[in-house]
Amino acid sequence: MTSGFLSALGGRIAERWLAALALPGLLFLSVLTTAMVLGHEHWSDLERLRAWLDTMAESPASRSAGTVVLVAAGVLAGAAVAGAAAQSLGTGVELLWCAEPYGPVLRYLADRRSRRWRAADAAFRTALVAAGRARIEGADDADRLADVAERRYADRDRIGATAPRHPFGTGDRLAAPAQRLWRAHRLDLAAAWPHLWLLASDGTRAELQAARVRLTASARLCAWGAGYLVLALWWWPAALAGAVAVAAGVRRGRAAAEAFAELTGALADLHVRDLATALGVEHEGVDDRVLGEHLTRLLRKETRPA
Repeated sequence: MTSGFLSALGGRIAERWLAALALPGLLFLSVLTTAMVLGHEHWSDLERLRAWLDTMAESPASRSAGTVVLVAAGVLAGAAVAGAAAQSLGTGVELLWCAEPYGPVLRYLADRRSRRWRAADAAFRTALVAAGRARIEGADDADRLADVAERRYADRDRIGATAPRHPFGTGDRLAAPAQRLWRAHRLDLAAAWPHLWLLASDGTRAELQAARVRLTASARLCAWGAGYLVLALWWWPAALAGAVAVAAGVRRGRAAAEAFAELTGALADLHVRDLATALGVEHEGVDDRVLGEHLTRLLRKETRPA
């Protein structure tokens, strides 16, 4: 039984390694080789690439089994190194998405997003007042002004549901549940999260983990895209693949952050009173803010349960 479990576990790890690192690494090495052989001058000369491959295949070394094994091992090692580098760079991308506005560059980006949001908010409020006035007066263009107000709201919402505080929208979206819970319930989500996680069902945990994995995968895709953009210095078509990968990674990252934030907020909303019960805190008839403040003090080790 143990042997079967270890074999299945090893197969699962190998499959995950192959999908996450080896295959993208092999593709990257293929594009790297193409870039080195063709360059900008012969960027579309497939005949040149085929001739190079034929030369490599006809060389005496290619007939040696030992050489073939060494080359195969080197290619796999190179793919693994490229995959590990992309994974590390993806972690950096993920941290950057969630970074606080420290340093001049990040502060500039955060201030720029904040200025854009305030301008969009002012435009929305102006359009909303105009639409409301037209509706009250029975103006002919009341419906058109209402549509304008809806578009202005969508423009503001694309920047952020509330005034931005982070350099990137992903950071604001991930921080939104904690801010909402603090404003509504005075509950410190960071202190309560380990306990809420233990109270969650297996299905809820699986959904949260899946959203978290998608966020990490999106950041890694951006890292691969950055690698292809670097290859464009030698072979410009690689820039197309890099731009598509970065754009797709950013888009998927936003969707994954949205899903993770919504699931996090829902978990807290559903289990905050279960948390009080588990900690022995009386909550029947207790106001949400009073209960949240009590739980926050308790979880921060500032008080003891009654």
